[in-house]
Amino acid sequence: MKKKVNRKKLKNGYLFWITGLSGSGKTTVAKKIKRNVEKLYGPTVVISGDDIRNIFNFKGYSYKERSSLVMKYCKLSLFLTKQNINVIFAVVGLFNKARLWNKKNIKNYCEIYLKTDLKKLIRRKDKKFYSTGKEVVGINIKPEFPKYPHITINNNFKESVNALSKKLIKKIIIKCPS
Repeated sequence: MKKKVNRKKLKNGYLFWITGLSGSGKTTVAKKIKRNVEKLYGPTVVISGDDIRNIFNFKGYSYKERSSLVMKYCKLSLFLTKQNINVIFAVVGLFNKARLWNKKNIKNYCEIYLKTDLKKLIRRKDKKFYSTGKEVVGINIKPEFPKYPHITINNNFKESVNALSKKLIKKIIIKCPS
């Protein structure tokens, strides 16, 4: 890591919005990059969509419920970044309206798309979510994939989480300026 952000120059924290299909590795990668993000940008918190669902007991998975919930995630992120706290938010969040809202309202916003093959996700044994019968993005809810994310990382499940995380940090240094 070469660059360290001047915290006095940055009046708000950064939002690193990691989005992708369920099981793509968003939360795992988010936790892996936290230490490096803290070194570069300062105080940082990692939040996953599942964390928020569990804390507030949000049970709904319909398109309407997901759409409403993702906007709450956006507003929580704005609240934290305005307090000069960086947020790494790992969320399915495949809604254009959420990404547009973030771009418009959060000064330091870095959109990261963790791209995976849905067929590989379904075959993986450790992610049974795709066979639960719930309304699942990619199965019975059409995802709105990011068209122009700041960063795209392809996860084919052949590289280690460490390798993916190192790639991501290198791209963050280049694409997410202070």
